[in-house]
Amino acid sequence: MKNEILETKDGLFTVTVMVNGEKKELPVRNSESLLDALRRHGWKGTKKGCDTGDCGSCTVILNGRPVLGCLTPAVTAHNGEITTIEGLGSVHEPHPLQEAFVEAGAVQCGFCIPGMILSSKHLLDNNPMPTEAEIRKALDGNLCRCTGYVKQVEAVKKAAAKMARGRKK
Repeated sequence: MKNEILETKDGLFTVTVMVNGEKKELPVRNSESLLDALRRHGWKGTKKGCDTGDCGSCTVILNGRPVLGCLTPAVTAHNGEITTIEGLGSVHEPHPLQEAFVEAGAVQCGFCIPGMILSSKHLLDNNPMPTEAEIRKALDGNLCRCTGYVKQVEAVKKAAAKMARGRKK
């Protein structure tokens, strides 16, 4: 469906996407970023930091890859699959990464954490037992103003171990 023409109504394009496993039709402006569209439609966990692609706070997973929502035009997500932080886990059933970030004390202000967790999820989905250097590389595009990244790296290692135990069952 690469050549599909999006219909417009009142100056808005209707983009069909799977967000966190649910099919949604999102009216978006031609110039609207994926970040702004997601936030406008209720996914507030995706943070707006720099709005220039430098901080990583807006990271979401689009079609299996982490992307910067602030730089990704919403219309390009048409027929895509998006995972936001809300799609990983809940307060009552957190994803192992969310648990590990809390257990390791890697969450301070929390602003960068959704992007870090989604970048980490992509890493662990593709490399279940990464080295510290690989973790640091995966987190490289995520700025944290509160820490030195030590606890975030520790959290990803901890999550990898938790997830490995889960796979062996």
